[in-house]
Amino acid sequence: MGSHYQGSDSEVLALSTLINLVRAAESVMGRLNSQFTGVSVTQSQFSALDSLYHLGPLSQRELGEKLLKTSGNITMVVDNLEKRELVRRERGERDRRIVTVHLTDKGREVIQSLFPQRVRAIQEEMGVLSSADQDDLRRLCRMLGKKDTREKWIEWRPGNGE
Repeated sequence: MGSHYQGSDSEVLALSTLINLVRAAESVMGRLNSQFTGVSVTQSQFSALDSLYHLGPLSQRELGEKLLKTSGNITMVVDNLEKRELVRRERGERDRRIVTVHLTDKGREVIQSLFPQRVRAIQEEMGVLSSADQDDLRRLCRMLGKKDTREKWIEWRPGNGE
């Protein structure tokens, strides 16, 4: 489905491209997230566990930035993970405002059991593209997500008072 907007050719192309990008991403993520049915972990919780597993302890702010989540949203994600004893928080000794999130042994076990399944599902989803197509898509996505574009998105993000 493209745009029904009756603008210039470049406007219609940009809108249609964005619509296709978003629909493809949501479709893929919907199929990937269906694997969490019956497993009491959300996509955001999985992403947090994944980041902590691969990157080590992160401040709550850093974790939110990695996952492109607002501070309120990442607080809720970490709260829920902490209730399930999958992560623990530590306040900084020098600066008590800094809260570092750590995986617990239980959290490590959960992500270690889920991650291989997730990788296989992602590989299957991406398998419709050749290796060259996947490289092209990665390159194009990096171009779209470059730093100055990302900062503008974070400033505009719905829910930031607009």
